[in-house]
Amino acid sequence: MSTRLKNKVALVTGGASGIGEAICLRFAEEGAHVAVADLNPDAADRVVKKILEQEAPQPLKIF
Repeated sequence: MSTRLKNKVALVTGGASGIGEAICLRFAEEGAHVAVADLNPDAADRVVKKILEQEAPQPLKIF
């Protein structure tokens, strides 16, 4: 895991699909604490689970 974004917080709107999902996963991989904001709670849960599988910092869901 890279630490380029370590101790940074990223709020990603539309984070449960498409480009937003890719941004969430990459930022988490880089060490950021990611807040996944989306209207679809089930999709946001799926992205949070993917982030947790990366052993990245604990993500946050926002609906």
